[in-house]
Amino acid sequence: MPKSRPSTRSKHPRSSGQAPSRSTGRGPGRTSSQAGDKAGGRTVRVAANEESDGNSDSQVLTLEDRRVPLVFQQNKRARRIIIRLDHGTAGIVVVLPTRASRDQGRRFALLNKGWIRDRLDLLPPAVRFEHGAIIPFLGVEHRIRHRRQRRVAIWREGNEIHVGGDPERLSQRVEEWLKREARREIERRARRKAALIDREISGIAIRDPKSRWGSCSPTGALSFSWRLVLAPRSVLDYVVAHEVAHLKELNHGPRFWKLCAALTRNADDARAWLHRHGPALHRYGC
Repeated sequence: MPKSRPSTRSKHPRSSGQAPSRSTGRGPGRTSSQAGDKAGGRTVRVAANEESDGNSDSQVLTLEDRRVPLVFQQNKRARRIIIRLDHGTAGIVVVLPTRASRDQGRRFALLNKGWIRDRLDLLPPAVRFEHGAIIPFLGVEHRIRHRRQRRVAIWREGNEIHVGGDPERLSQRVEEWLKREARREIERRARRKAALIDREISGIAIRDPKSRWGSCSPTGALSFSWRLVLAPRSVLDYVVAHEVAHLKELNHGPRFWKLCAALTRNADDARAWLHRHGPALHRYGC
């Protein structure tokens, strides 16, 4: 939503859809229309992690025979309690406003156990970076091949990613290679697009955030998820254009969207792809 004043951090494409939320004001509060079942249904209990005390940020949600990590995150900007699925860990993140307690967050998770159960049932299986695994690279499926006779090289040939060296370090090497490729793809696009609008980029970081694909700071520093290199080129290009556009328009007003559309093609299709398929990118490399 457009704001009257630019915030210190712009809003960006998120890596997961909206989850149930609840107001922390007086009264019973309100859950969103996407909240799952009511309090009835399957037996659910929340137990403290054996390695944590009552004040821990991490607990366990037990749903029948399934133990689900439950992580609490305090967010000063949050206006209500929100729960979301962490596709990388198959856990639940409970976002708490400043005045909300962990007990309130835990009770809210219990009230939305149907939503949690449904989302967990829809999660695709995790895909490890190992010999024979199939992963997307720029939207195209590639098979990982370990080449024992080679030393530490890693290269792409056709629709295969070949990895030499110690098999125990194969997963690490594949992830490092994907991060390098992500930086190469993202940096060249970002520099070129920034030049088109006569703006300077103060720095580009490649990270692995859980809830956003990119960000732009008021100082011109851009940050991106390395997992974008798994998505189709058009999707990666859209996210780069989105964040570069924030160098000039640190908001989501009409001028921002017009500028974003001028910097990339098929922005609407790319946003739709991210909404539908983006969360599944977090299952790779687990």
